Formats: sequence, structure tokens, C-alpha cells
Amino acid sequence: MSFFETHDPAFARYVMFNAPLKRLATGFDWAEGPVWFGDQGCLLFSDIPNNRILRWTEDGITTFRQPSNYSNGHTRDRQGRLVSCEHGARRVTRTEWDGQITVIADSYQGKPLNSPNDVIVARDGAIWFTDPHYGIMTDYEGFKSPQELPCSVYRVDPSGGIEGVITDMACPNGLAFSPDESRLYVADTGRMHESDPQHIRVFDMVNGRPVNGRLFHTIDRGCADGIRVDSDGNVWSSAGDGVHCIAPDGRLLGKILVPEIVSNICFGGRAKHRLFITATTSLYSVVLNRNGVQWP
Repeated sequence: MSFFETHDPAFARYVMFNAPLKRLATGFDWAEGPVWFGDQGCLLFSDIPNNRILRWTEDGITTFRQPSNYSNGHTRDRQGRLVSCEHGARRVTRTEWDGQITVIADSYQGKPLNSPNDVIVARDGAIWFTDPHYGIMTDYEGFKSPQELPCSVYRVDPSGGIEGVITDMACPNGLAFSPDESRLYVADTGRMHESDPQHIRVFDMVNGRPVNGRLFHTIDRGCADGIRVDSDGNVWSSAGDGVHCIAPDGRLLGKILVPEIVSNICFGGRAKHRLFITATTSLYSVVLNRNGVQWP
């Protein structure tokens, strides 16, 4: 059985059609936020409703952290430390090498953040994260709270200063830089108006800030949530029917069909060409013919 659906002949350059889609583990309530630790040969990911971060290796699944403040998205900084978005505590944190937790951001202009969702780190060390309202709309152990800030994308500079850099999106969610960081892609999983599609926007990066925001691609099944970029600049996006591969010019090249709704993805494995997929109750992987842009 093929798990690949071709929409453009160029898709053949990026996948191996005989590579199986593997279900690595299952039994979660909503798997999210995968991040690869190549130096430890493991993948960390969130099981949000169960308030835990899990650790996958070839030997199986163990618990990395519980409770986790209902963590969602994760990444690594330029020193390889874990950076996490915590719905429950409404903050972005860093896990130091000794296990201590450092708060990177929990408020803006004196008001609490909504529920940080996904996060990336630029080459200059700046931390970028999205802050939609999903977490504070969900009554996990009674922390449902009023929204005090617009749903935005924030940038935290290496000195700790925080800046709202994109404020005109309904629910900014996944985000990723192009390989040369000349572009920023942001998935919007909400609608400013009922007729709006759920889509990915792209911004040009000028002097370290996003400008000229515009429609990049509209997902045809479900919505874009987590997104990643490969070494050729293609955008790989979660969707309702799997993972979509989108060329830098916005063309849909093809799909990896997954039997559950996909929430997020990341590249990993020894050559960074194994795509890990969090999809509702399960963790999947498939080997591709391109490696991902991910540090370290």
C-alpha cells in the first residue's frame, strides 16, 4: 500500500515511494510538539491532555516530564537546550542542562500571554513563538482564562526583550524559517471572517523583522498546524489527511497520507531525513529523500 499521493511530478524527488509509514507508538489523547535530540538519539513530544512530555527511542516510550504545564510545541536553542510552549502556565520556558526551568516569556506589556503554541529559534539566537488562544479556551484543571492580548507572533531577542511582530492573524500556530532565513512561514488555524480559508502565510525577513505578509498556500483538507522546511526550501505541513509537501512557490507537490489527523511534524534521525509525525493518538515516521532544516 502506498501512503504517498502525487500532485506534481517534482514530488518524486523528495520521497521514496517504497518507504513505509511506520506507527511507532499509540495510546495518546492529543500528540503534539515533536523535537529531535540527535545527540541523545531520542524524540520528545507532548501528550497535551495528559499533561506530559514523552520520550521516544528505538527501545520504546518513557515519560520525560509530568506534569508539564500542558506543554505544546518544542524546539531546541542554539546551545541545544529544550525550549517549550506551556499552555497551562501561559509561558515559554527553557530547560537548562541541570534540569532547572528558566522562564523566557510569560507576559507582554504587563498582560499575561494567551497560550504559547509553537516556537522556533533563529540563527541570531532570537526566539520566535506563536500565541493563539486555544489553551485558555480549554478547561484543563480549571485554568480556562479570559483573553487579554490579541493572538500574535512574538520575538524574544537574546537579551530578553519581547516584541509583538505579527498581530493581524486570527490564530497563528506553526511557524518555520526558510533555509536561509529570508522568509518566515506562519500557519493560521483560525479565521478573521467566517469565509476565510485556513492557510499558511509567508513574510519576507528584512533587518530581522517580517514584512510583506501574504497568502502562501491554502490547505485543502483540515488545517495547517505544525510546519517544517526541508533543505530545498519546501514546506511540509500537517493537515487533516496527513502531511502536505508544498514547493517554495506555493504549489502542492504531494501528500503523505496518514490515517489520523496530523498535528505536527519534525525532521530527525541520524541523517535528519526521517520525518516524525504526531497525529492525534499516535506517533508515526517515514523516511524521505531530503533532510530537514533543524538545529542542532
